[in-house]
Amino acid sequence: MNIRHYLRMARWARNPPSRQRIKLVVAVIGICFVLVLLERIFGWPDWLTPNYTPRGRILR
Repeated sequence: MNIRHYLRMARWARNPPSRQRIKLVVAVIGICFVLVLLERIFGWPDWLTPNYTPRGRILR
């Protein structure tokens, strides 16, 4: 581990995040999980699939 990780852990130990911030992070992770689950169940819609693009290039 890098020294930055230890410094960040020490700062979090001294000043832990508030309950509101923890709830926000858990809510965002939950929303992401639900979106992934919906995509797995119903699949990716065809209208969101881009048309053919050459490999490694972005058309403008």
